[in-house]
Amino acid sequence: MIIVPEKEIAALIGRADCFDAVEKVFAAMASKDAYNFPVIREAIGHADALYGFKSGFDRTGLALGLKSGGYWPGNEAKGLTNHQSMVILFDADTGKVKALVGGNLLTALRTAAASSVSIKYLAPENAKVLGMIGAGHQSAFQMRAAVEHRNFEKIIGWNHNPERLGRLEDTAKELGLPFEAVDLDRLGEQADVIITITSSFSPLLMDAQVKGGTHIACMGTDTKGKQEVEAALVARATVFTDEIAQSISIGECQHAIGDGSLKEADIRELGAVINGQTAGRTSQDEVTLFDGTGVGLQDLAVASAVVDLAVKKGVAIEVDF
Repeated sequence: MIIVPEKEIAALIGRADCFDAVEKVFAAMASKDAYNFPVIREAIGHADALYGFKSGFDRTGLALGLKSGGYWPGNEAKGLTNHQSMVILFDADTGKVKALVGGNLLTALRTAAASSVSIKYLAPENAKVLGMIGAGHQSAFQMRAAVEHRNFEKIIGWNHNPERLGRLEDTAKELGLPFEAVDLDRLGEQADVIITITSSFSPLLMDAQVKGGTHIACMGTDTKGKQEVEAALVARATVFTDEIAQSISIGECQHAIGDGSLKEADIRELGAVINGQTAGRTSQDEVTLFDGTGVGLQDLAVASAVVDLAVKKGVAIEVDF
């Protein structure tokens, strides 16, 4: 068995490799060459933590396995990342354990890659203003990935706790872009692309606040009850997702599906746009929305890439198991 410790991940894989892996796995899913198994994600009744498993199998790359982990909201105060996880890969031919891979940084990178894939295929071509809702650990990864796919001239941001907006401002400065803290009315009116990356259980961005042609990447809702945008906004938008089954059960679409304003048949797979099986954005005035629920196949794809790179660079740890 190969072990790739968390401490080795940053030196092995970056945004470009993760983007490529996620884009390919979305395409494989839409072609029915890869599929996810049902997600288990529950509150454990301790430390306010959410814990679960995401798993699947990609027949094209023979990636088989699972990611185990969750969200511990008190970790930041302890100097730890709130999201904690690991990926276990199995040999598809024999079922033997193949690799154990640190999943914390990979989760941040693959989540950012997913939203940036949606921006590549769905955002207005002339998008100039990026709006960020949420200033947690993941927000910096989201911003860095997003700016690689449109020529943004400005970043605006909102966070429930304004004192934490320094993370967004510092990341924008790193990218050479001006940053402005705004309220949600201005953010919805001015932003051409909006990324929501929070752990909210009630809507933050409302339908009436979004004006003109906009792409919204909802990246924080991955559990029953979570919600970042008003259901009416989801119903108004042209909706795309990583996986429809997760979108309607634990994703942002769960609420619009629940109140009957959105039908399952209205939701399209982003992979089908990548494959040319369905249209993406059809006009510059359209509101598109990507419901990024975070599928297990994303984790398997980036973990498999890391294992290959670790072996190639001689940093993989091999143990008998």
